[in-house]
Amino acid sequence: MSATLKTTSANTLHMRYAEAGPMDHGGPLVLFCHGWPESWYSWRHQLAAVSAAGFRCVAPDMRGYGGTEAPEPIEHYTLHHLVGDMAELVKALGETQAVIVGHDWGAPVAWHAALWRPDLFIAVCGMSVPYAPPGYVDILTALEKLGIKDFYLQYFQKPGVAEAELQQDIRGALRRLYFTASGDLEDKGKGFGRLPTGTLLGNTVDPPALPKWLTEADLDHYTAEFARTGFRGGLNWYRNLRRNWELGGAWRGQPIRQPSLFIAGAKDGVLRFPAAQSQLDAFPKTLPGLRGSHILDGAGHWVQQERADAVNRLLIDFLKGLPA
Repeated sequence: MSATLKTTSANTLHMRYAEAGPMDHGGPLVLFCHGWPESWYSWRHQLAAVSAAGFRCVAPDMRGYGGTEAPEPIEHYTLHHLVGDMAELVKALGETQAVIVGHDWGAPVAWHAALWRPDLFIAVCGMSVPYAPPGYVDILTALEKLGIKDFYLQYFQKPGVAEAELQQDIRGALRRLYFTASGDLEDKGKGFGRLPTGTLLGNTVDPPALPKWLTEADLDHYTAEFARTGFRGGLNWYRNLRRNWELGGAWRGQPIRQPSLFIAGAKDGVLRFPAAQSQLDAFPKTLPGLRGSHILDGAGHWVQQERADAVNRLLIDFLKGLPA
């Protein structure tokens, strides 16, 4: 089943989204939130498989990306805005509840949507980024305390710097980023978590050929989107890390009680973040409704594309196991 591109207004934004599946579905709407640097297209395999299983599926271009509006002010990209976009999109679609699924930056959006609006988001699946309740130290301060000054999150803070680097060769930059963060990279010394050269792409690898999960047509799609929109909108999400931490104070230490699912690739660099293992270990307390935590061998960061069939099976089983 192919996805159809549509537009709507949600949370005062003009928003584009891809939709697949029956309008008269029996189960909940399934809402897919992509991360950086991606688009609704990152969920193409899930839209096809999950809609074929009988669910109405919607994958928006998130705020700042693709065919969705990109407000100018940096402070308009907080998690409050991003979760608000998803809550209002559910209403704009004529639905009263949804299961929310997120990958990369979309995972914190999904986790916080479930945390803040349990009435609306009745179940949640996060991919790549584990759930961690709002804490007492923001990640930028935590990195500074560890003496780390060359992390990519820090590089993204100054407006215009990463944009200028990525804009020089959009297709080449995306090719390097997608390959270097994937499970296909064999050189363990390469990556873009730490930036020893002082640039984002300086420690990445330009593959001689694309990995099997990424075709030239796929890369064409992503390249065309970022050539049209630029990178500023997506990078502004990172420039609200401290602001998100400040705004999350009321929910410090709070668990997500709805049914939940976590999926990541064993070779995902996010699982090597300083706090990642402790976050996974805390799931019995932070995700008491957890139905499964799956680390897929050989997969890297782009798990729903690298291991589409396995992710689809896990997701459909999770959805079909939810209370009617």
